[in-house]
Amino acid sequence: MKVSLRLVVLGFVALALTGALAQSPESPAAFSIQLLSTFDYPGTGNQTRPQKISDIGDVVGIYVDTSLVSRGFVMLRDGTFSPPIVDPNDTGNLTEGRGINNSRLVCGDYLDATLGTFHGFFWLHNPSTYRNYDVPGSTTTITLGLNNVGDFSGSATPTGGIQQAFLSVGGRVTPFAVPNATATLAYQLNATNQSCGYFIDSAGLTHGFIRDSDGSIRGPIDPVGSTGTILFGNNDMNLVVGRYSDAAGATHGILFLPQTNEFVVYDFPGSTFTSLNGINGRGLVVGRYTDGSGIDHGILAQVVRGGTGITLPMASPSAPAQPFPQRAVDTAPAY
Repeated sequence: MKVSLRLVVLGFVALALTGALAQSPESPAAFSIQLLSTFDYPGTGNQTRPQKISDIGDVVGIYVDTSLVSRGFVMLRDGTFSPPIVDPNDTGNLTEGRGINNSRLVCGDYLDATLGTFHGFFWLHNPSTYRNYDVPGSTTTITLGLNNVGDFSGSATPTGGIQQAFLSVGGRVTPFAVPNATATLAYQLNATNQSCGYFIDSAGLTHGFIRDSDGSIRGPIDPVGSTGTILFGNNDMNLVVGRYSDAAGATHGILFLPQTNEFVVYDFPGSTFTSLNGINGRGLVVGRYTDGSGIDHGILAQVVRGGTGITLPMASPSAPAQPFPQRAVDTAPAY
């Protein structure tokens, strides 16, 4: 069965990076990440965890209240926030906004507490309309990203199988997995259906990957010194953002440049946890940092030419993982 959510937006002209950013980056030293602002979903003590940003500047994300209830949200480009996004079938107090496109179509996931399984959903902001989605033949479906024609990506667990990534392009679902991974998750796809995400190896460590338009997979993608890497979002230039953790326990935001296999590192001032989760066609980046009291806050940043940011090369791949017995275990997606 084909399921299509492709949308045609008449008269829309995609925004593009201007000046030097529109050129292929030749060196990570030519780029840096500049903080623009911070923001929080309204309410005392809320954890704010943005996920993606559209080309027109709308942000989708998750907030977690003091009762540990998770809800989705949209912050429009003018800074106003939507009411909480709560899927009607959420019985586990967990609905997460994951992706957004220029038509303000939102994708995400919710928890069925009775079955203990995740399921995907799509939501339109005005009027508020929900549509639930599961990959046919799967027990769990998580929709994580979508592009401007309504094609989308995510992760699903087939009945009796291992959690794998999927792309839905033109209504046709294509599952794929990194060899010998215990779970593979595709977080975003761009206009040419290049996608990115992460996988979990047999030791429980996370590694980034990129899937090219022809279906070939590049991975593991880790900066030197990483003890765990996650890639969250790519734009139409295939600039990729994410985060990695180091041996000292700190987590750093990263911009990965596939053309040079190198990383630009960004840390929010004074924080030991920074994550970059989405990037749009103008090089606007959305993410989060954790303050000294353990509260997460949203950040908006801009990829710019120049600066004195820290850069890292890609780590050499380790020996190929050996096949091992696998069993079906659903991995809750990172945020």
